[in-house]
Amino acid sequence: MYDPEAAILLEETLGEADSSYGDDSDRESQTTSLKSSVTNYIYENGRRYHAFRQGAYWGPNDDQACDNLDLFHHLFGLTLGGNLFLAPIAQSPNRVLDLGTGTGLWAIDFADMYPATAVIATDLSPVQPTLIPPNLEFQIDDFCLPWTFTKESFDFIHARSIYGCVADLPAFYGQVMEHLQPGGWFEQAEISVVARSEDGSLAGTSMEQWGPLALECGTKFGKSFSVAEDTGKLFQEAGFENITYRTFKWPIGPWPRDRRFKEIGAYNRIGWEEGLEGWAMFLFTNYLGWKPEEVQVLIAKIRSELRDKSIHGYQNISICYGQKPKPSAVDR
Repeated sequence: MYDPEAAILLEETLGEADSSYGDDSDRESQTTSLKSSVTNYIYENGRRYHAFRQGAYWGPNDDQACDNLDLFHHLFGLTLGGNLFLAPIAQSPNRVLDLGTGTGLWAIDFADMYPATAVIATDLSPVQPTLIPPNLEFQIDDFCLPWTFTKESFDFIHARSIYGCVADLPAFYGQVMEHLQPGGWFEQAEISVVARSEDGSLAGTSMEQWGPLALECGTKFGKSFSVAEDTGKLFQEAGFENITYRTFKWPIGPWPRDRRFKEIGAYNRIGWEEGLEGWAMFLFTNYLGWKPEEVQVLIAKIRSELRDKSIHGYQNISICYGQKPKPSAVDR
């Protein structure tokens, strides 16, 4: 049986074929509806980036980047057996918030699953579809700015892959806590940027070099890329209760013996191959001083290694969830 937390066994014969609504609407806020004024995109090194709060986020928002986000939504689904979250939320939540929704697939799936729940999903880029469930609202907003939602109004807040997005992590978690109802849950899913191996096969490779470079980018950008490793501690420091922190392994390539690991690895390799340029170009050229040509050389080396059957890399993902404390009898 597939266990995403287990050691990953190498496939011994790798053939060539493995080849909310409510009172918020009455408030003046920095939340902007999906209008044409926010589609004046910024272009750099051949990639398209968001114009609203330009430079606040490092990733492009063009079609290639959106396809990459959709692929990783599928990977999370495979990892969780089709589930959208792990937190033990109420059976009928009233209001739910998805932060950094990207193309919005998680929010759409959640809204379909809970048709009586008011779902709000925010992002810097207006790249979400217009044909959506009636209980879902997309908003263009920066969750790193002061929130304008009614406090203690959400039963569940969700965030995924917001590494490299938050400069002031205590302030961010403080806002999450303020806007959850007592007893409400926050869940955060993150992907580690550090490639690992259990057999030493990454030693000396460009894939091994990638992790430290990405972490250095986060330091210079002022927004940490080590969130996958740090969320458990951050949840504790923020004051959440009933915290659960879990890690899962994603192979990078179809090298594992286990069928489900092999499937995840195959998709993850595609994610790396198609995502590397978007992950690196803005950060490496603006914060490491690399020329675009140098970035492309590194990308080419990593893409070559992704097809090397002797390299058995994987990366960790983490899912952490915690509950806002309920008032004690004394507080009441």
